[in-house]
Amino acid sequence: MKIHLQNSKECFLCKSTSNLERHHIFGGANRDISEKYNCCVWLCHKHHNEPPEGVHHNRTYDLMLKQIAEEELERAFGEERFRKEFGKCWK
Repeated sequence: MKIHLQNSKECFLCKSTSNLERHHIFGGANRDISEKYNCCVWLCHKHHNEPPEGVHHNRTYDLMLKQIAEEELERAFGEERFRKEFGKCWK
């Protein structure tokens, strides 16, 4: 089962269609799980990797994306399974 967070290929945050990069919402040890459930969004370079607004530098944006994906996954297969898969909760 996969979730679907975007309907078009544009930056999830600003809607730009230029310089897009695919972002795994749950990275690090959970990157493979992000791939498994399609917990990825398109971000422009500015919102992906550039300080201070890039999600790799901006805790507010990073947490927002994690919470959105967590809510979708919990709707799809429940809170208990989400916590089992990811080992924690971001809400």
